[in-house]
Amino acid sequence: MLIDSHCHLNYPGLIEDQPAVLARARAAGIGGFLNISTRQSEWAAVLASATREADVWASIGIHPHEADTHADLGADALRAAAAAPRVIGIGETGLDYYYDKSDRAVQRALFRTHIAVARETGLPLIVHTREAEADTAAILSEEMAKGRFPGLIHCFTASADFARAMLALGLSISLSGIVTFKNAKDLHEVARMLPEDRLLLETDAPFLAPVPHRGQVCEPAFTADTCRFVAGLRDSEPDALAAATTRNFFALFTKAARGGMKAP
Repeated sequence: MLIDSHCHLNYPGLIEDQPAVLARARAAGIGGFLNISTRQSEWAAVLASATREADVWASIGIHPHEADTHADLGADALRAAAAAPRVIGIGETGLDYYYDKSDRAVQRALFRTHIAVARETGLPLIVHTREAEADTAAILSEEMAKGRFPGLIHCFTASADFARAMLALGLSISLSGIVTFKNAKDLHEVARMLPEDRLLLETDAPFLAPVPHRGQVCEPAFTADTCRFVAGLRDSEPDALAAATTRNFFALFTKAARGGMKAP
């Protein structure tokens, strides 16, 4: 079994025929899906999908692109939403200095709010970072010193040094279909060096379809393609990597395991 640890099932491209999308993924061996929210207006729909489908879970969070429109969102709103039984993670949250769609100071403040809720609830923090690795590392280090919290860097595209820094803080790292791209040589090296017990897989669907699906709408079923590619990089068998990353998912997202599903 494989888990797609980060997908957006309620985004255009997937929501129009969500049951068929999930059916194709299940046929490809995907046994679980973490449906990620990026703004408060999505929370109800994301949670509804997770409530309806036994193998779908939800996250509650605000993407850094949306920080300006959620500048006044307090910890209470996140905390209340996170109490729902099918919510197993906080995020995605973090910093994005590539597009700069929100004020950087607001991004940083909201990031710390998410961290506080992750620390309080014990739910893993799901971190987005792009062209903001130095500030991301600084904030995570400062906040971890105040009290530890679980988390992962999703859709990892940064340097090996950043990967090592995140691992040293106790975070896990998730690889998306980007790792299959021919020009992702540095990421290939990161994929080889990651400890087996700290590695997760994702699609970030409907974005970033892996080879051989480049140019298509990405679907959770494509987690299997990324798994095969990463297994090849690591001189591992796809089934062994699938089992390891599934165990890692449930070890990190313990609320999912408490809800009845467990690693094979």
